[in-house]
Amino acid sequence: MISVIILTKNEELDLPACLNAAKWSDDVHVLDSGSTDRTHEIAEQFHAHIWYNKFESFGRQRNYALDNINIRHNWILFLDADEIVTEACKLAIFTAIDQAPTEVAGFYLCWKMMLDDTWLRRCDNFPKWQFRLMRKGRARFTDFGHGQKEDCVDGQIDYIKEPYMHYGFSKGWHYWLERHNRYSSQEAAARLNNCPPLKNILAPHTSIRNPALKSWLSRLPGWPLLRFVQAYIFNLGFLEGTPGLIYCTNMGFYEFIIQIKMRELSKSKKLEPKNLTESVQV
Repeated sequence: MISVIILTKNEELDLPACLNAAKWSDDVHVLDSGSTDRTHEIAEQFHAHIWYNKFESFGRQRNYALDNINIRHNWILFLDADEIVTEACKLAIFTAIDQAPTEVAGFYLCWKMMLDDTWLRRCDNFPKWQFRLMRKGRARFTDFGHGQKEDCVDGQIDYIKEPYMHYGFSKGWHYWLERHNRYSSQEAAARLNNCPPLKNILAPHTSIRNPALKSWLSRLPGWPLLRFVQAYIFNLGFLEGTPGLIYCTNMGFYEFIIQIKMRELSKSKKLEPKNLTESVQV
């Protein structure tokens, strides 16, 4: 069997569907970071184990779970509350771990980004991969941008191609914009200060290639507009109707915010030695 760990904070809207789709697991844990709504009550209704840790970052939160939660099974699946494991995805997961040789430490999973019941396959550059399924004790996480990536992996990571559902807009655009304004600061710092080697752009695996592409393309003038054109025109995102237009526009704006924050960070770094010298002279 598989243990499931779900990260939450004020997830009363999304958590019921997430937990309902994970009822096949007899070891479900909700790691909360300070909910003030009905999140705990809902978790109790589904007989999930509830844990608490103050949220600092996704990587640190997942590592806290690995270090402190009493995980029953050898395989661990990480989910966010706005994600749903479909029946097809569940079967693909069970098949994969049943056939996995011992050298496999875990699997990358991909998602279907949903907006107004429309799968944004073209707009969201499907598939996008995240390390979400792992053998206990065979890997950890590290922060990258606003999210996380795998770290200290003991073995190889394979891919499960059947996607899960991701409802990233379920709380409305106000919440999405507020959250992504915060995320943009983290992304700007990561892309500027932890830029992957240029050679990673040619890597065969998107999990390695995409972080490098983001970091290097963010330095191009006009990149936010290029991001919109790439997704909406060249990837045929316009075929996904109004949801596609809304999504591509907002992702272009998100890249614009990241870019100007990178510019601010870069300027502040250049000013630091000058300010230090002026302070010494005074």
